[in-house]
Amino acid sequence: MTYQVIWFVLWGVLWAVYFMLDGFDFGVGMLMNFIGKTDEEKRQIINTIGPVWDGNEVWLITAGGATFAAFPTTYAYMFSFLYSALLIILFALIFRGVAFEFRGKEENPHWKKLWDISIFLGSFIPALLFGVAFGNIFQGLKIDANGYSGTLLSLLNPYAILTGLLFVSLFIVHGALYLELKTDKEVQKRARNFALKGYYFLLLFAVLFLIYTPFATKLLNNFLNFKALFLVLFLLVVSLLSIQIFNLKNRIGLAFLSSSLTVLLTVATGIIGLFPNLIPSSIDPQYSLTIYNSSSSQYTLKIMTIVAFIFVPIVIGYQIWVYKVLKGKVTIEDVLKDPHSY
Repeated sequence: MTYQVIWFVLWGVLWAVYFMLDGFDFGVGMLMNFIGKTDEEKRQIINTIGPVWDGNEVWLITAGGATFAAFPTTYAYMFSFLYSALLIILFALIFRGVAFEFRGKEENPHWKKLWDISIFLGSFIPALLFGVAFGNIFQGLKIDANGYSGTLLSLLNPYAILTGLLFVSLFIVHGALYLELKTDKEVQKRARNFALKGYYFLLLFAVLFLIYTPFATKLLNNFLNFKALFLVLFLLVVSLLSIQIFNLKNRIGLAFLSSSLTVLLTVATGIIGLFPNLIPSSIDPQYSLTIYNSSSSQYTLKIMTIVAFIFVPIVIGYQIWVYKVLKGKVTIEDVLKDPHSY
């Protein structure tokens, strides 16, 4: 196995873990105004992710940094070709972070409503546009000898929008299940209702995505060439179906674990289908950016591999410890008693 392949796998893992962790943050942010009926309930919802949302976004920085260091050409072209979409995502994430911190600075209801809207948009827009971006990458960009010939509007094609809706629905269910785990009373009941009903939209978009993908992309080629890879698709289907099965049985922890696996396996399926491409060309394969024609030197990748295998487990261990310390439900009474809560 070459260093390029190792870093392609790590690149995929970093994106998958990011979407698994920040995915429920996005879901909580999108659902807050619909599940929280009072200011106290909204504070309760925000405080379920308050201690962890910024830590979850570390994985986005890591994924971006890994792309820059391991595949600098891909990084450069990605931020050129998808510049407008990525800039919109960046501003949305900034406003979401600011909203979490500023919402409680004033008791004026208009002030809070402004930041409530910012939290929703700051969660919905990245969820949708990350899906749109990966949908375009899956089907390939219009790259030729002169570079990329598409526009922001051309990125909003049917397959990319479907992928964006899949991401949004997946994160909503993921976030609703997280709220089921972390809240109680009326908020928990409403979260459960959203998770149970939202699941059918997720299932619809997932089925449409699986049907459309063979016609819009070449993602299945690697699976057809290596039949053992269909195990990943099988596990994806099992985890997707398990979400509703466990939630109906009130096994919320297992339902959330299933949604986490669904996020991981959804991203894994796309990454496996891309290999060895990072940004395929929809015009001519010779213009595709691959792990071989866009990687750093072997020496750079070797040093990065050593560093990654030392520090990534430390980061994972630290985050596991954080979630273990913060396990348990967040109640309205807890929020009202804590002057440092959101």
